[in-house]
Amino acid sequence: MKKQMLAVYKKVFGEESNPRLFFSPGRVNLIGEHIDYNGGFVFPCALSIGTYGAISLRNDRLIRLYSENFATSGVISISLDDLEYQKSHTWANYLKGVIRELLLEHKPILSGFNIAIDGDLPCGAGLSSSASIELLVAVMMNDLFCLNIPRKDLALLCKKVENEYIGVNCGIMDQFVIALGKAKNALLLDCVSLDYTFVPLNHPKYAFVIVNSKVKRGLVDSKYNERRRECETAKKILQKYIPISELCDLNEEQFQNYGLFLIDPVLYRRAKHAVTENARTINANHQLLAGDLHAFGEAMIASHWSLSDDFEVSCPELDFLVKIALLNGSIGSRMTGAGFGGCTINIVKNTDIDYFKSSIITQYKDMYGIDAEIYIAQSSDGTKEITI
Repeated sequence: MKKQMLAVYKKVFGEESNPRLFFSPGRVNLIGEHIDYNGGFVFPCALSIGTYGAISLRNDRLIRLYSENFATSGVISISLDDLEYQKSHTWANYLKGVIRELLLEHKPILSGFNIAIDGDLPCGAGLSSSASIELLVAVMMNDLFCLNIPRKDLALLCKKVENEYIGVNCGIMDQFVIALGKAKNALLLDCVSLDYTFVPLNHPKYAFVIVNSKVKRGLVDSKYNERRRECETAKKILQKYIPISELCDLNEEQFQNYGLFLIDPVLYRRAKHAVTENARTINANHQLLAGDLHAFGEAMIASHWSLSDDFEVSCPELDFLVKIALLNGSIGSRMTGAGFGGCTINIVKNTDIDYFKSSIITQYKDMYGIDAEIYIAQSSDGTKEITI
């Protein structure tokens, strides 16, 4: 990808350019879904697939942006003095939002630049392509303009961009693991304190395998923000009866006692998912550390059906992929990401991977007429400059 990225940059901006090259990973969440904004624990890892970017500074205030993944949009030209959101700029708004937020925080971005982007992260698959782009430009700005912003603060800045500039009311998980990820490790993150622990992924006989349903979803247009509002409503009702700051402050026994005050069955199911998913995530960390992948797999399965039945963020295609995965060699399977399409994550024995791939692709195509894509989820470091 490095040579390909440089070729793209020079094709667009000229052979005389001497850009610097950066890589920003995608992410997959092993377990702990839709609880980052409910004060819970999440368990993601950064991926070896992601977004590459080449950048060189200019001597004016012009910013020129190009993505090989959106080649038909051509080069988008903007000014450091005009970074307002424009719907027509589609993918480029994620970069613009980060630069705008840095300027609002009085960071010295003193000149324009040319950026070309290319990547092997599928768009709209729930592997966090948006946060990958946000952190890519944030780390570029941090390094090129010597801003000295700590990685945790970069993650928080990019989350603010997603919430306020893009309009997606997401939690901190995606930006955090993409900023701070570590190869060969998952990251257990407390989404309130932002305390985190790296957990080694050292199970040589098994692999985490991602299946892309090819059902794309846009978070802004989906029911993601609606789910968050429902959780907030449930929390406010429960706060009348028990002193909690977040839904995930409740343990399962407390929810058994106080969940009865959620008369609306929809709010009850939303809160139930948050509480039980948080418990599953905490337990899954211990299971993974103990090497008990079968127990971890059972937790993944329970997580999926909670997301499907209680939180209602799955879809028929994801449910089908989970069912056939468990019939074809996976010991644990669940949707990953915001849902409404996207991917599943599976635990598969290395010796079964070829059979698993061919079975899933065939059965899914027969059922839905869609060619699924399958990737081995190799973990990666967070966003960083790479040598040319």
